[in-house]
Parts: sequence; C-alpha cells; structure tokens
Amino acid sequence: MNDLLTATASWLEAFFSDWQVLIRVVAIIVALLVLRWALLLSVKRVVKRIVSGVKAKAGTTDTKALDASPMAKARVVQRARTMGSVLGNTITWGIYIVGTTMVLSELGVAVGALVAGAGILGAALGFGAQSLVRDLISGLFIVFEDQYGVGDAVDLGQATGVVESVGLRVTQVRDVAGTLWYVRNGEIVRVGNSSQGWSRVVIDIPLSYESNIEKAKKAVEEAALKLTTEPIFNKAVIGKPEVWGIEVLSGEQVVIRLVQQVRASKQDDVARELRLRVKQALDASKISLASGKQAIHVEVAGKPSK
Repeated sequence: MNDLLTATASWLEAFFSDWQVLIRVVAIIVALLVLRWALLLSVKRVVKRIVSGVKAKAGTTDTKALDASPMAKARVVQRARTMGSVLGNTITWGIYIVGTTMVLSELGVAVGALVAGAGILGAALGFGAQSLVRDLISGLFIVFEDQYGVGDAVDLGQATGVVESVGLRVTQVRDVAGTLWYVRNGEIVRVGNSSQGWSRVVIDIPLSYESNIEKAKKAVEEAALKLTTEPIFNKAVIGKPEVWGIEVLSGEQVVIRLVQQVRASKQDDVARELRLRVKQALDASKISLASGKQAIHVEVAGKPSK
C-alpha cells in the first residue's frame, strides 16, 4: 500500500513537473472564465431587477407599454440595458486582455515588449480615430445623463424631429418630411428636448390696427379656456391659458400672444386645436385679423388716391 502511494505521488510530481506550464495556463483560463461568468451574471441581475421594478411600478409586463407613462419609464429600461451592455463588453474585453497577458507570461513570452508595442500601436490608432472615440464617449454621456431617448421630439442643431434610435456612436432622427437623419454623437453640441417634463404652446394672433383689443383678448381667452375643460384635452394641458397681451405694435397690425402650458409631446395637438378655436371665436366676435397689406397713397392729377 505504501509503495502504491509512493508511486502515485512520484507520478503526480513528475506529471506536474513536465506539464506545469500547461496546467497553470489551463487554470488561468478556467479561473478567468468563471470570473467573467460571475461578473456578467451580476450585471444581468442588476439590469433585470431595474427593468422588473419599473414594469411593476407601471403595472405592465410589456416594455413597449411603458411609453405611455408620463414619467417616461421606458427610458429607464433603455438606459439600464445600454449601461448593462457597456459594462458587459468592458468586463469581457478586460478579462480577455488580462488572460492573454498572463498566459503569454506563463509561456515565457516577453510581455513587457508586447505591451510597449501595443501601447505605441494603440496611441497611433487612437490618434487616427479621435472622432470615433469622441462619438462613443459622447454617446455614453447622452445615455447616462438621459439627455433624450427614443420617441423624444428634439432639436440637435443638424437635425430636428423624433428620435428613432440612440446608439453609442450615432443617433437616428426622423424629421417631419420623413427623412431619417444619422447624427454622430460627437458632433452634437446642443440638445433641445421638447418631450421632457412640460412644453408651452405659444400662439401669436395678428389683429388689424382698428380692432378692439380688449374684446379680442376676452374672446381668445374664453375659447382657450373652454378647450381646457373638454375631456379630450384636459389631460393634455397644465393650468389655465394666459393672454400675455400686446406683443407687437405697428401701424398695420397689433399682435397679441396666447400661451398654454401642456404636457410633454402634446404641444402640436393642442396648438392646432387652439388655432382653430381662436379663429372661430374671432369670427363669431366679428374681429378681423391683419391682412398684411399696406396702403399706399399716390397723387393722380393733383388729387390723393389710395
């Protein structure tokens, strides 16, 4: 029995001595694969918990149904999944790089020289791909800071419309004519978002100079106030309409301004209906809008003619 144990120990010692490099390489690969699996599982659990929590609060099991939420809970899901994807890729590439370095070190390769060469190559690639790196970093900040999301009406400077996709490098915006714009995130220097929180409908009404301004203001305010009490629009508006008074005064016209605070993404629907109601109210009160024509007086045979 002792001889068998001694022979086994000797064989194991010889096997490890002959194959110790391969054993260490396999151990490193297995350990890193287990570490990667554990980290990715943790990220997936965190993302799943965030998504499940948002769905539970919204009372739905469908992520697409979250778009109807006034708090835009769907965007929380989008941000969580995007950050989960970024973290997952970072973990995967980080472990690959560390694992490759450790395996090459075990195989006797001069890792220092390779790292130095890779550093020089990386610097050259980074210098040549500055715009790509800037796009990716800007995309990360757009997602993390929740500057805009899918379905938002935005003005990005280069393009204005509704966001259809938000990527780490490119944002896709569909304008009112149906054109799909691809805007690089690194080129976005300002963002105007009309879908966050609340918006304001501003309608300027040009009246003829001879119009009774007080009568016009009263008619406009009553028409706008009546719209806010109707079931179709009372959930879209916030507060009461306001007539701010005379905005422009000239010899041809007087412009009064009507404003109404509305919920996000509802400004277009409310604005169209308000314009219709204002026109109907002015017609009923026999108040004329400014024609835009300017009278010119000339003399014909010594007599003034219009």
